Amino acid sequence: MLNETVISKGYQTVVPAKIRKNYKIMPGDILEWIETEKGILVQVRKRRTLKDIIGLVKAEGDAVESKKSIQMGFK
Repeated sequence: MLNETVISKGYQTVVPAKIRKNYKIMPGDILEWIETEKGILVQVRKRRTLKDIIGLVKAEGDAVESKKSIQMGFK
């Protein structure tokens, strides 16, 4: 599958619609440009939302006490 884009004078380009739809690329997602021995690999990194982050942090006990113990080097 060949998809081509043109680089503008401002060094910008457009991700082809078919690629955007197939990989669910949305505004705010990040394209990582990785140099390899064979050329350039472009990889999508999805932007995390607050909804994605909820539940990643465990709340244990009192927040003030946790902060104090972290500042004192414990934990």
